[in-house]
Amino acid sequence: MFKLFRNIDRTNYRPVFGGLDILKYIGPGLLVTVGFIDPGNWACNLAAGAGFGYELLWMVTLSTIMLIFLQHNVAHLGIATGLCLAEAAAIHLKKNSGRLLLTTGLMASISTSLAEILGGAIALNMLFKVPVRAGAILITLFVLIMLFTNSYKAIEKWIIAFVSLIGLSFLYELSLVNIDWNHAITGWITPSFPKGSMVFIMSVLGAVIMPHNLFLHSEIIQSRQWNLQDEKVIHKQLKYEFMDTFFSMLAGWAINSAMILMAAATFFTVKIPVTELQQANQLLTPLLGSNASVVFAVALLFSGISSTTTSGMAAGTIAAGMYKEPYDIKDNHSRLGVLTSLLLAMLIILLINDPFKGLIYSQMILSIQLPITVFFQVKLTSSAKVMGPYKNSLALNLLLYSMAVIITVLNIALFISLMKP
Repeated sequence: MFKLFRNIDRTNYRPVFGGLDILKYIGPGLLVTVGFIDPGNWACNLAAGAGFGYELLWMVTLSTIMLIFLQHNVAHLGIATGLCLAEAAAIHLKKNSGRLLLTTGLMASISTSLAEILGGAIALNMLFKVPVRAGAILITLFVLIMLFTNSYKAIEKWIIAFVSLIGLSFLYELSLVNIDWNHAITGWITPSFPKGSMVFIMSVLGAVIMPHNLFLHSEIIQSRQWNLQDEKVIHKQLKYEFMDTFFSMLAGWAINSAMILMAAATFFTVKIPVTELQQANQLLTPLLGSNASVVFAVALLFSGISSTTTSGMAAGTIAAGMYKEPYDIKDNHSRLGVLTSLLLAMLIILLINDPFKGLIYSQMILSIQLPITVFFQVKLTSSAKVMGPYKNSLALNLLLYSMAVIITVLNIALFISLMKP
């Protein structure tokens, strides 16, 4: 679908940018947003809030700030070059470097799909008592049907609807609890490393800044492209894309924060650790009433379906990029990527014994792969050969590389904490 779009000749097309034209650009950012309000995030955020109250909210803030710059930067690559990150890596990086980035990126996508499918399966178990393994098969088959039969536009509309419903669900949940807003505000802006928190800090990081979203955003942003030869059009695209990215990421920050706030106001206050999503759902009933638990499960189901869809699309993008091709679900390379990610993830789910730990550690794996994607992304977007006049400025390069270093340092701290007895 994207291949067909990119082949359209728009050389002489001059769009008129009116006051409501930004509405035409809303969509790509929200598809990225659904990736970081996925079931893996639910597990990380609920465990973080239940275990440490409001103390780890700062990681959601820091991760979201970094995410805005990184997602805008990779969307910038797609707009300026007409290539997604995977294609640019295959074309412009040295062979071994490109292979490292794309192979580990595909592995990260599999890890992401594991969390998304598992979350949807857990939701089916909560709502209809479907066994988790059977639910994983159902979610996988449903998403494959969506991806192989629906157009991008139809999927985008469904996912925007899902994001809206998830947001409304958590607004409802928050309306039922008493939040200590003074502690929450402090938690959002004050870094804290309580004992035993590094795994959760890194899980939150990996759950917000997700490698597959960087590949996906650079591809889907091109569904909004017009005339790469017209600099005025490119500048307009960059402006509207940033607004879409900024407000979409802000919505994601609010929803992720809401999860921690809810867990802090319910489970942390009564000193109940959350060790599985089903347990969180069951505990909400005596604390907040039966409606709250049903809303929780329904929102989780929507989250699982929509984020599995975007994860599959990202895997297809990476696999197609290995062959220097754009994502096109009618092409065998894109199909192979989608099938590899979703079916391998489903197979792993059938073999694991502790679904909740699977969710937590899948997000930690993402944070470990993340520096590889970020360093190579910045290398590409800072290259005049790749970006031409749209390459990163020196100040932006310093900012982006600083973010990559912060992510790397946090990974090192994670390993140190895991090695301690």
